[in-house]
Amino acid sequence: MTQAPTSARSTLRHHDREIVALALPAFGALVAEPLFVMVDSAVIGHLGTTQLAGLGIAAGLLAAAVNIFVFLAYATTGAVARRVGAGDLAGAIRQGMDGIWLALLLGAAVIAVALPIAPAIVALFGASDTAAPYAITYLRISTLGIPAMLVVLAATGVLRGLQDTRTPLYVAIGGFGTNAALNVTLVYAAGLGIAGSAWGTVIAQNAMAAVYLAVVIRGARRHGTSLRPDAAGIRACAHAGAPLLIRTLSLRAVMLIATAVAARLGNTDIAAHQIVLTLWNLLAFALDAIAIAGQAIIGRYLGAGDEEGARAACRRMVHWGIASGVVLGLLVVASRPLFIPLFTTDTAVRDALLPALLVTALIQPVSGVVFVLDGVLMGAGDGPYLAWAMIATLAAFAPVALLVPSFGGGLTALWCTMALMMSVRLATLWLRTRSGRWIVTGAVRG
Repeated sequence: MTQAPTSARSTLRHHDREIVALALPAFGALVAEPLFVMVDSAVIGHLGTTQLAGLGIAAGLLAAAVNIFVFLAYATTGAVARRVGAGDLAGAIRQGMDGIWLALLLGAAVIAVALPIAPAIVALFGASDTAAPYAITYLRISTLGIPAMLVVLAATGVLRGLQDTRTPLYVAIGGFGTNAALNVTLVYAAGLGIAGSAWGTVIAQNAMAAVYLAVVIRGARRHGTSLRPDAAGIRACAHAGAPLLIRTLSLRAVMLIATAVAARLGNTDIAAHQIVLTLWNLLAFALDAIAIAGQAIIGRYLGAGDEEGARAACRRMVHWGIASGVVLGLLVVASRPLFIPLFTTDTAVRDALLPALLVTALIQPVSGVVFVLDGVLMGAGDGPYLAWAMIATLAAFAPVALLVPSFGGGLTALWCTMALMMSVRLATLWLRTRSGRWIVTGAVRG
């Protein structure tokens, strides 16, 4: 009579251990990545305001260019995890190598396009005459590191698919330390200024890529996997990643529309919006860590042909998403007297900020489920549905958000539309998950 409950509790504990073992290191690696720009900003900020302004423009453009290709990590994680679940480790490594070769090709293409048009891009984003030369210098040098950055994305996906999130954490920490040391040395000791900061980042990114490649190559040799590029495999990776690219672009469009609307509301609201958005992105790191665990775990279960295991893992991760969202929401509310003064002392900005923060806190449980289900469907390789769902979300969000200034709504109204956006995402992802159509077993999703 007690066997079934005991077995159920044991299964839950097993899922919990897997989620924690994958999510905690993933969270550390996610947090380490934006620290690159923070180090650059801290070092360049002591050179002068115009240099820092140039860095701000160039770093924003660089981040946007790299984030577009985040599908290299997402698509690779699920595909590799499927092979792992099917017991085909050689095929998993081969799948990962195809993703890495695709990253190199895309990186070379970005360099070919970005280098000659760097001045035009900087001008398009409204850089002042004094800041523009610094922005162009930083952008052109840093662009040379984009292939390495994309290799890092793809190789991170490989290791996550292999159920290893610790190595990416160690590499991220090492890369952060290397970048910090090189920035100080090249900017100040070598007297290279903003160019030194850019070169430090490029060297650190290439060092990270080299470490990842060494790990993957060692695995390939162990399992007798070819390292040569395979045209069919690269095309398959590109085909699998294209829907996730559409999803990412649609999500970026949502964030750009929100910022554009906030700018139309006035200086006070755009300043408050930037603070809320910064907090939103920080909270996203914690929730994305659970989603990454979901990608790896779900892919492995489906590759092993274990439908019930995939469903059970999905249910447990939803519980984690809700609980994490509740905790994060409460932390936002409880800690607001501590972190708001760190961002602004302007009373008007604080008044605009507070109700928008409360909306953000209330929506965190919904966000937790959205991130989890997003990761589950990515792990299942259900990219086409994710693309259409995000396009539908953008179509629902854009007209409502754009009407906020016309109806006299302020920042709180804008963030209510962000809550609407997350609710639409929840509805589309929940319906797909409940339908069971995402469950396709086998080493390769047909």
